[in-house]
Amino acid sequence: MSAGSRDGGAAGGAGGEAVPAQRAGTGGAAGAPGSPAGGGPGARWRTWRPHAAADVRASVVVFLVALPLCAGVAVASGVPVELGLVTGIVGGVLVGALPGSSLQVSGPAAGLTVLVADIVGSQGLRALGAVVLLAGLLQVALGLARLGRWFRAVSTAVVQGMLAGIGLTLVLGQLYLLADRPQQGGPLENLAGLPSALASLPADPAALAALAVGVGSLLVLRLWRRAPARLRVVPAPLVAVLVASLVAAAAGLDVDRVRVEPLLEVVAPLTPAALAGLEPLAVLGAALTVALIASAESMFSAAAIDRMHTGPRTQYDKELVAQGVGNGVCGLLGALPMTAVIVRSSANVGAGARTRASGVLHGVWLALFALAAPAVLGWVPMAALAAVLVQAGWKLVAGVPVRRLWRSSRSEVLITAATVAGVLALNLLEGVAIGLVLALVKAAVQASSLRAHVREDGEDVHLHVEGSATFVRLPQLADALDSVPAGRPVHVHVPAPERLDRACREALDSFVEQRGARGEQVRVHHG
Repeated sequence: MSAGSRDGGAAGGAGGEAVPAQRAGTGGAAGAPGSPAGGGPGARWRTWRPHAAADVRASVVVFLVALPLCAGVAVASGVPVELGLVTGIVGGVLVGALPGSSLQVSGPAAGLTVLVADIVGSQGLRALGAVVLLAGLLQVALGLARLGRWFRAVSTAVVQGMLAGIGLTLVLGQLYLLADRPQQGGPLENLAGLPSALASLPADPAALAALAVGVGSLLVLRLWRRAPARLRVVPAPLVAVLVASLVAAAAGLDVDRVRVEPLLEVVAPLTPAALAGLEPLAVLGAALTVALIASAESMFSAAAIDRMHTGPRTQYDKELVAQGVGNGVCGLLGALPMTAVIVRSSANVGAGARTRASGVLHGVWLALFALAAPAVLGWVPMAALAAVLVQAGWKLVAGVPVRRLWRSSRSEVLITAATVAGVLALNLLEGVAIGLVLALVKAAVQASSLRAHVREDGEDVHLHVEGSATFVRLPQLADALDSVPAGRPVHVHVPAPERLDRACREALDSFVEQRGARGEQVRVHHG
């Protein structure tokens, strides 16, 4: 995986709302909750007090953005809505208070829905807690090993391909939920089933009613950017969900709605009994995948948010530890995994947040809502949440700058396309692995520059090989060796041994042995 603006996204522009850079004052984060420079509760309060009003306002905006997304991501992941709220609460109250990134906001992310749905579908909901807990522990270990910044060293083409693949998978699945229809299976099955699903709609009044709600929600999401500025302080996802809920209730539409249970009844803490019967290797593989993808998304998001404000920069290793602690707690509660989320984070900066207190407060508002008024979500049509996720998924796809990449590096486009194809045809982990292998091959080709030419000096023939010879240049080296005339003394001038990998050295040794077996004189000169 753009890396870009998105819900559960990465740096660089692949899905998320465009928010102008906010010049948050550098003094704002020094005394924020969890900041090492507070000096004590009294000192922290005195430092934060000048920014309290701005942070409270920003926290309300982030809460309004996070609420429908927490619910939508949970639904798309195949888990109860309440578990999405739990992850949002932990991401705000706990992770927001830990050192790392001062203005970044964490919660359940659209980028992990495909993976979580696969875990729940193949291993059951009880396996989710174990996977998320283990992923959190892995993140803590990686952060303590000071590997946070290395997650930013992943090829942008791979990251963009991963996000675009996730986005397409999300869109193809949620298109069915726009009409209250069950998905057909994986992304390719969903794509193949769309014509028949569309053909059957006219005979199903309930599906048509749901589709009207879903399409209407998409229109609100699309057109809300044209509303007056004073109205746009209310986030578009919240407006779409509110309008859809009111219209569906007023018209008495028979559409599927969010099923809500009391929060404390849904949360099932991880116990040893819940681990019985799970496949250790499957859990470990899933946890490793969650840890790597969540860590990469969080680090990319931190890099993007740092470009939006002038406050303290992200401490990547500490942020990775904070994300791991948050996922560990979510795992113990049996909730969804979390990442730093670019949509919420950019909304936080754009709303004028000055310290990490805004992220903490947004978690408090989520907790109060989940405990006091969860039944409000029971009025929300499922089609409206599907529309929110269709938009989020499409932003992940549309954020890939294909034209710019094609002009600058066609190989990057091919790596991105191969990663997308792998995610759609196989699964997320194997698709990313394909992209990484291709990116490494490209890097090896670029790092290996080989020049070879033959020069004759009387009876002697000199083959000059310059540059670095790795396995990707082996065909070029072999062609150069084959071009040396037979029956004459040969001098092969090659780089120092450390600039020849094993494959090239073996090709050179084979050339010397074959010529020597024919009685020809061959001398190799290094350096």
